[in-house]
Amino acid sequence: METAEAGGPDDHQNVEAGTGRQKKGLNKYAFICALLASINSILLGYDIGVMSGAVLYIKEDLEITEVQVEVLVGILNVFSLIGSLASGKTSDYIGRRYTIVVAAATFLVGALAMGLAPNYPFLIVGRMIAGIGVGYSLMISPVYTAEISPTMKRGFLTSLPEVFIVLGILIMLGLAAVPAAVIGVGVLIMPESPRWLVMKSRYDEAKRVLLKVSDTEQEAKERLDDMIKAAKESSPSGPDDDQGPPKGNFTGEGVWKDLILKPTPAVRRMLIAAVGINFFMQASGNDAVIYYTPAVFKGAGIHRKPVLFGINVVMGLAKTFFVVLSALHLDKFGRRPLLLLGSSGMVGSLLLLGIGSKILEGSTPTVVVVLCIIAVCAFVSFFSIGLGPITWVYSSEIFPLRLRAQGSALAISVNRLVSGVISMTFLSISHRLSFGGTFFLLAGITTVGTIFFYVFLPETKGKTLEEMQALFGGDNDDTSRDENEKQQTETSEK
Repeated sequence: METAEAGGPDDHQNVEAGTGRQKKGLNKYAFICALLASINSILLGYDIGVMSGAVLYIKEDLEITEVQVEVLVGILNVFSLIGSLASGKTSDYIGRRYTIVVAAATFLVGALAMGLAPNYPFLIVGRMIAGIGVGYSLMISPVYTAEISPTMKRGFLTSLPEVFIVLGILIMLGLAAVPAAVIGVGVLIMPESPRWLVMKSRYDEAKRVLLKVSDTEQEAKERLDDMIKAAKESSPSGPDDDQGPPKGNFTGEGVWKDLILKPTPAVRRMLIAAVGINFFMQASGNDAVIYYTPAVFKGAGIHRKPVLFGINVVMGLAKTFFVVLSALHLDKFGRRPLLLLGSSGMVGSLLLLGIGSKILEGSTPTVVVVLCIIAVCAFVSFFSIGLGPITWVYSSEIFPLRLRAQGSALAISVNRLVSGVISMTFLSISHRLSFGGTFFLLAGITTVGTIFFYVFLPETKGKTLEEMQALFGGDNDDTSRDENEKQQTETSEK
């Protein structure tokens, strides 16, 4: 395990309570690698920010219907499902580092197509291509970062993708190619994930990477030993294989069987937790609220486009502040407290927004309009405290090494599918239920999500990636497996 070297009698003050691990400063090399990997996520934030403002003008300029607007907004999320599903197998085959390049390159092509689109059909095609790149990015950025991060800083570093998403919301249209270009240069200095190298039985390379992202040689050695042990235990041939993973060119074979068809109880709980948090992240309506906030306030009587665009900017600043605040405290307070605080705050904000929207259906008093603006900002702020960053952290850290990439890919595919459905139906549902009714519905869904988080998501703060199996009941899995094998042997003998 990733423990600190023994120190003097005064060192107990620098030890994380309950973990036995010494607190350490942030490793600069690991931080730079996490930054470069997370820049990919700015692409989704860029799209959300641009479309949220552009939707005010696109309908008029292209003379399209509201349904076409919904398709334009949601098609990126639907096609990101393709990228997220493919990303797990891709990253197991070519490595985490080059999958980051695939994500950036695909989005760059889509962004150029959108920028040069002369009409609606070409714009749709550009968003389809960009969506595939976004799907790749949302899976690979947190997985790569989680695998390269020291345990006691993993929460902060793995939440950086969400930081870049909200920063991307503030980026203007003409800068779409900048993040992709930075990634193209940055990948030259980024190392491959040491855990992926271990799965390929490239131990010497993994050790060289760990020496750079660890504070001491002893820490690097202990982390490598843990990774090799975890790789052996998760291999189909079992932990008794002295040569490590059964194949030095592991490409993800057999993962879907162990993940979906015949998962152990621990893996099943991991899958439920990862899929659940990704489902509720998008079912809470965050993306749709940001995309369609201008339409909500336009319905409330605010018709001046500069004012509507200004509200989007204020929302973006609020999200940025609170996601950074959350990222800085994830490793101190843990995942569960911030997640439960954030989702509970979202419920309250949605209820307040629903009440305000109902009042605005009959009249437009200024105080209620201001109240709704505050409620929207509170909603996105609480999202940025909890579900926003923690979904990426949790999804990327709980699966066993051999299942991590494709398990995360499956969970994030659910994320993208739900996001696409919500984005493409929000306006239609709002016309049937009214905006107020829609916000009450989202409040109910988020309430169920809060209960789900409390019941199904254990705290992972301070745990190494190799300890997650035991946290989710993995020790019992080995006992159950041994008992099943014993019973099968006895039955065969009879």
